[in-house]
Amino acid sequence: MRVIAGELRGRRLKAPEGEATRPMLDRVRESLFGTLQPWLEGAFVLDLYAGSGSLGIEALSRGARQARFVERGTQAFQCLTGNIAELELDGVAELVRGDALHPASWGERRFDIVFLDSPYPLLDELRTRRALFEAMEALVRAHLAPEGVLVFHAPQRLVTAREFAPDLVVRERVYGSNSLWYVQRDEEPAADAATGTER
Repeated sequence: MRVIAGELRGRRLKAPEGEATRPMLDRVRESLFGTLQPWLEGAFVLDLYAGSGSLGIEALSRGARQARFVERGTQAFQCLTGNIAELELDGVAELVRGDALHPASWGERRFDIVFLDSPYPLLDELRTRRALFEAMEALVRAHLAPEGVLVFHAPQRLVTAREFAPDLVVRERVYGSNSLWYVQRDEEPAADAATGTER
């Protein structure tokens, strides 16, 4: 796995071993960052369930100002720490070992971009699914900049627009078996980057 574009283009990233983490495919990551271009320059980024850190690191490579990475798994956190050190991003990266859905892990700042690439099994049970959508709503309302965007990665057809709070702006882009959901507070988003299913 490598950084796709920007200042760190071509630099290799280590991925955690085993099946506990699921790095986003390069082609999906490339498409994602193509849509996020209007938000990236000087952005403050929150990368939840960070794993290797590939999303937050890609954002930093492409001009984001700072990224906060949240990861709880032991192997994944060690991998994340190693990638940040190897790429000499310590000055612009904040590493948090904790629960990605707990507000204490998010800090106090408002973010321009939030990545939520949660484990798919969280969508399998009603309790964890509800906690996931409640956390998303809290993030968007209290920790997203007015024109910021939260991107939620899920399997295609496993999530519907009706599951999001009714007053949020939600768009879906589909890449093969992957759905990227773009969630915003404003009724008129800063950029029409995420065309697709809209409610």
